Amino acid sequence: MPDTPPKIVVPAEDLRTFSAALLEKGGLSAEHARTTADVFVWAAQRGVDSHGTARVPAYLDLLAKGVANADPRLIVESTAPAAAVLDADRAPGPVALTAAADEAVRRARETGIASVGVRRTVHTGAIGYYASRIADQGLVGLGFVAGMPNMGYTGVKGAAVATSPLAIAVPAREHAPLLLDMATATIALGKIRQARASGTPLPEGAAATADGTPTTDPEQAVMPLPLGGAKGSGMSLAFELLTSVLVGAPIFASFHAGDRKHRQNALLIALDPAAFGDPEAFVGAVDDTLGALKGLPAADGADGVFYPGERSAAVAEERGRKGVPVVPKVWRELTEHAERLGVALPV
Repeated sequence: MPDTPPKIVVPAEDLRTFSAALLEKGGLSAEHARTTADVFVWAAQRGVDSHGTARVPAYLDLLAKGVANADPRLIVESTAPAAAVLDADRAPGPVALTAAADEAVRRARETGIASVGVRRTVHTGAIGYYASRIADQGLVGLGFVAGMPNMGYTGVKGAAVATSPLAIAVPAREHAPLLLDMATATIALGKIRQARASGTPLPEGAAATADGTPTTDPEQAVMPLPLGGAKGSGMSLAFELLTSVLVGAPIFASFHAGDRKHRQNALLIALDPAAFGDPEAFVGAVDDTLGALKGLPAADGADGVFYPGERSAAVAEERGRKGVPVVPKVWRELTEHAERLGVALPV
């Protein structure tokens, strides 16, 4: 059996600079390229490789094809202090949602809670980044995304709804913030592709053929199934209403009427603990809650008791010290784009 090629390990800041340089050569402004690279490297540092630097070639392709707008005009519309809609003008998701997260924080500091809907963006990237960005400023962050239907819906033949994610980030004092970052699917599309490449069977009830028949064969699987059956598919439909329909940019109905042009919408919410009481007492109580969880007896065979986001935060800290591993296939693609665009490789 041939040896597996070793992963390339790159310091996080070098990987961020390299990714930004590629994206800038791909057409983004220096600021937007850096913002987008920040999201990718954040995910890569936390071990979420499917949304890490592997996305750089895909975004270069979106920019080259004009699916993503390299020079978007972001417009914030608002008729109420605690709510706004950001029209992204087909900007890459990291550009639009980073701006929306900062806008939500700014408004929430004045109103206690604020929501910003994002209309007409292209691939949001890791939704957990934006909720975490809000939490890093001491507020509670929530994020919802609706995208193109690519997942089954209970009782429907074929793809019906999107694998729309949800993220909740809660700041703490001593602990790493709680970060719940989940899709409404049982398994990610990227996991299906990985299983196909390795020939590994898929878990029962995780994926289906084009007509919706459940299968464990990665060669036959083309779409994930919803998490918890009707619960996951129902959440996805609800997120479509909370994002796309709410901001006047429906995806679901127009998709099934024949409009297959790629786009995504989102909703970010920021809650200021100071509006609910003493913010210092809040983060202290968050620490107490997380500490109480971790103090519970671990089940037989468990590695320990962990709260959402704890392990990925530890991975991020370790990779911050030791560097971020990049799998050979992704490194090869990045290298090819670097040669084509005249970008120097990290040392």
